[in-house]
Amino acid sequence: MSLNCSLWQENSLSVKRFVFAKFSEVAEQCFLLFTLILLMFLASLTGNALIALAICTNPVLHTPMYFFLANLSLLEIGYTCSVIPKMLQSLVSEARGISREGCATQMFFFTFFGITECCLLAAMAFDRYMAICSPLHYATRMSRGVCAHLAMVSWGMGCIVGLGQTNYIFSLDFCGPCEIDHFFCDLPPILALACGDTSHNEVAMFVAAVLCISSPFVLILASYARILAAVLVMPSPEGRHRALSTCSSHLLVVTLLFGSASVTYLRPKASHSPGTDKLLALFYTAVTSMLNPIIYSLRNKEVKAALRRTLGKKLALKAQILSFQNCKLLK
Repeated sequence: MSLNCSLWQENSLSVKRFVFAKFSEVAEQCFLLFTLILLMFLASLTGNALIALAICTNPVLHTPMYFFLANLSLLEIGYTCSVIPKMLQSLVSEARGISREGCATQMFFFTFFGITECCLLAAMAFDRYMAICSPLHYATRMSRGVCAHLAMVSWGMGCIVGLGQTNYIFSLDFCGPCEIDHFFCDLPPILALACGDTSHNEVAMFVAAVLCISSPFVLILASYARILAAVLVMPSPEGRHRALSTCSSHLLVVTLLFGSASVTYLRPKASHSPGTDKLLALFYTAVTSMLNPIIYSLRNKEVKAALRRTLGKKLALKAQILSFQNCKLLK
């Protein structure tokens, strides 16, 4: 057993604390990575918060599509906040440790937000299918109640899977080593540290990945197959372009998330390598969360207009406050 592990075990047969592996022994590389990830984190928080705020404060965007988009933005904020702050600390500090309870909490929230996002993207695809393939029945079939139920099912599924997977993995003993060869408490690297037979846990993790990653992805593909069939028979080129433009942003986000998640959780265990897993995890935790608000805002005129109105109101309010303060000073 290594000296590091002896420091974290606290005289117990089961590891009480874990320590994240160093990104690099070169301080300059760690600082560069810290700067890049911090900028992506701030961009993600700002972009997603602005989109959620714009949708909530603009009545014209109170439609099913934007209701789901606001939920997605809130998810992205929680998703990145569950992972990135601890990763940034590990990059610039020697305090790379995390308690067993803290690791379990991080795993739960990461899994919770990740699974919820997969289910929510499937709900968004169903919404686009109803809007394009059944426009006459869209208002009744995608009512506020139906949208709220779809959102609640997505959040509930994420909570159930997150609790189940976290409890199942942390019911195991961890006898050492205690160094996590990753930058957060993801399921595969934590499971690799467990003592004894973990085959049942690996099967449970694979089944959860199939149900919560593959199943929503299949539903999304089926929805877009029907959408494409409906678009191809539209007589108007403008109608086809408008229908496809409303789906392109969602399709790009789906490709980014499901592509990286499938490679991480559905490929055979023997093909896993720590370097590849870290790169993929960095992509779907930091990069995609930063890109999502950019994708949705740049390709959507209504979102861009709502963002301009929201920012304009904030700037006008600040100007009024400054003017009031100046008047008080002059008096």
